[in-house]
Amino acid sequence: MNDITEALTQAVTDACGRHPSSADPAEAAEWNAPLWSALDQIGIALLTVPEERGGPGGDLLTAAAVLEVLGEHSATVPLAETALQAAWLLAECDAPIPAGPMAAAVGGPRLSLIEESGAWVLDGELARVPWARHADHLVLLVGRHVVTTRRDTLDLRPGTNLAGEPRDDVVFHRLVIPADQVHTLPEESAVGVRLFTARGAVSRLALMAGAARRALEMSLAYASERHQFGRPLDKFQAVQQQIAAMAGEVLLCKVAAESAARALDEGTSWELAVAAAKVSAGNAAGTVARIAHQIHGAIGFTEEHDLRRCTTRIWSWRDECGSVGEWAVELGALAAAASPDGLWPLLSDGGAAEKICGSASK
Repeated sequence: MNDITEALTQAVTDACGRHPSSADPAEAAEWNAPLWSALDQIGIALLTVPEERGGPGGDLLTAAAVLEVLGEHSATVPLAETALQAAWLLAECDAPIPAGPMAAAVGGPRLSLIEESGAWVLDGELARVPWARHADHLVLLVGRHVVTTRRDTLDLRPGTNLAGEPRDDVVFHRLVIPADQVHTLPEESAVGVRLFTARGAVSRLALMAGAARRALEMSLAYASERHQFGRPLDKFQAVQQQIAAMAGEVLLCKVAAESAARALDEGTSWELAVAAAKVSAGNAAGTVARIAHQIHGAIGFTEEHDLRRCTTRIWSWRDECGSVGEWAVELGALAAAASPDGLWPLLSDGGAAEKICGSASK
């Protein structure tokens, strides 16, 4: 971590300390407006947007470091959706980027965008859009078009993930979109559904790394305070072994997130790195959550205990932007396409991996 990234993550840590997200389960779906304002003042709301488009020009590796802090604090703000996806889509089109929090989604088979009489019409629905109810704007990737809509024009059906974070269905009833809110991606742009999903996966990897680290810290504190049979839990060898295993898995989550972010920053052959990171970190974070609850016992499952804020997010995030199983299939397809002679080059040589990824997609 360089000095700039270290200073940035410290500023975000301080902001999270000043504006903590509510621990009340009834308020889990509420976004933290004071924290969002603080992050905006720090200058990271558009973190990955190039400087010429009005952003700070940060890379995904820096964004991952920031998101790890937010994951550690269970911060209820849509920074990943705003900075890594929505603003990125608009910047790729050289389109205006509105202020405020944004949500982002890919238009699937149940959504159509049709040009009619000089305007565009959106019709259909989207499922489980993160933070849709709190976003000022929703940015959609529909084919080779990027569409911007205001929240007050949308019909929402509220929903949540396991952690209580908003995952809302959005319905469009032949919504007319002005032509200046529909932007065409340049022919040379690499933007597509796979890249959109990969950037979302990197954000979830970084958030999981932070949540896993917090679960480890809480387990260490609880094991030193909780006494059983006349001595603290952390004096039992079995508990020490479990905590040591947790520490290794927490480090794996961090390294996986950084590896995937670096691969996307390099922009050549990222498929293998992202797939491997999502699979390995998903399994590792699951192990961290399991051991944390074993150490805490029944109290860790109660709504009053903060551990659930970490573990329910881990369980939710590892299934978002492609589940562990889906990315494992992707990983297996890449390995199978490599053939026995190509497997080692796939793992060791970026150029060979790029060629194999191309052939696997045909």
